[in-house]
Amino acid sequence: MKISHVENTVKEQRVASHSHIKGLGLNSEGIAEPVAAGFVGQEAAREAASVVVDLIKVKKFAGRAVLFAGAPGTGKTAIAYAISQELGSRVPFCPMVGSEVYSSEIKKTEVLMENFRRAIVKETKEVYEGEVTEISPEEMENPLGGYAKSISHVILGLKTAKGTKQLKLDPSIYESLLREKVNVGDIIYIESNTGSVKRVGRSDSYATEYDLEADEYVPLPKGDVHKKREVIQDVTLHDLDVANAKPQGGQDIISMMGQLMKSKKTEITDKLRLEINKTVNKYIEQGSAELIPGVLFIDEAHMLDIECYTYLNRALESTISPIVILATNRGMCTIRGADDTIAPHGLPSDLMDRLLIVRTAPYTLHEIEIILEIRAKVEGLSIEKEALSKVANIGLESSVRYAIQLLTPAGVVADINGHSSITLDDIEATKGLFLNSKESSQIVQKSEQNWM
Repeated sequence: MKISHVENTVKEQRVASHSHIKGLGLNSEGIAEPVAAGFVGQEAAREAASVVVDLIKVKKFAGRAVLFAGAPGTGKTAIAYAISQELGSRVPFCPMVGSEVYSSEIKKTEVLMENFRRAIVKETKEVYEGEVTEISPEEMENPLGGYAKSISHVILGLKTAKGTKQLKLDPSIYESLLREKVNVGDIIYIESNTGSVKRVGRSDSYATEYDLEADEYVPLPKGDVHKKREVIQDVTLHDLDVANAKPQGGQDIISMMGQLMKSKKTEITDKLRLEINKTVNKYIEQGSAELIPGVLFIDEAHMLDIECYTYLNRALESTISPIVILATNRGMCTIRGADDTIAPHGLPSDLMDRLLIVRTAPYTLHEIEIILEIRAKVEGLSIEKEALSKVANIGLESSVRYAIQLLTPAGVVADINGHSSITLDDIEATKGLFLNSKESSQIVQKSEQNWM
């Protein structure tokens, strides 16, 4: 008999560019540690980012924007990713690249606005919660005639650890009780504004009712029967836009043919968005809902054009706009679509006035060495000290990204050569196989006549 071992089906975590980033790496006083949470150096930029995080948490930064400016490979995207880690999963973080706005289906400004409206609505609901002590439907004569009787109302008794309450409910709620299969002794809650019923489980006082139990037993709720309960709705403003923008198809031939055709992406009008904003603002003013503004990160911001920049100016003034983080590695360059106008970072001056600008500095040799050591651990590679120093020098001469990219193929070369760790010879061999951008440019310039 052959016995085979069943392998674990858990997926292995893939290593991405910023897998090692776990946060901004600050101490208790808000000062950036030289090496912490996957970050090395960039203390001033990380401390500036921590101030932004604090402002976002206290809701004093909505409608503002930050620009991370620095040379390629200085950690701009990593800091934006760390901000999302610090804010937690409940704050929506929407990363995009400046070139994403150029689409053949919808306008550039529409793509921007869709990403702008990725804010989560948190709703607070009034509920009646407790253990069911009584379900008494009251019948009446059917107003339409006949022998069958109809339910006029239902008397429901609810009990908590603090007290009891009798409720007189609409007949439609009785139907919901039947659908949820609610019996005496069950723990339920009823939303007062919608009348929807949710069965939580069986009261734990009935836990010894049977020898074998299939039901889930829950403790008796504490507090009053009538209470306010916080329900997190993972619905964004854009989801509300899309839900209200889809027209309902009719029964005529044209409508049915339209439903059969492949659905295309349609533009949502500003009028519809304004109506949704009014509705959401009304709930916020009533105190029944709270809007959690998201973070929109636009990498390679210089790829946007003058139309997008002017649209950003207007969108940032909205009361429910997200926190916008821009990143660019350009110095003085042309503003796209502005008749060869040259400006710092390729951004117009009126938008630059709205931005808090954070600069990232190039890494030193020692910092590059620490970054490569962290990256090697993340990728599960063992590297000798001499080889690590060599790769760090390569990173200083060319770029940190090139040095990081050399590590994985160097690990493969070390395996081929039978080495347990990456040696200096493995690094030299790998460097001979893969050129950096500067070496490639020099080769092209020397043999320009051979290229098209």
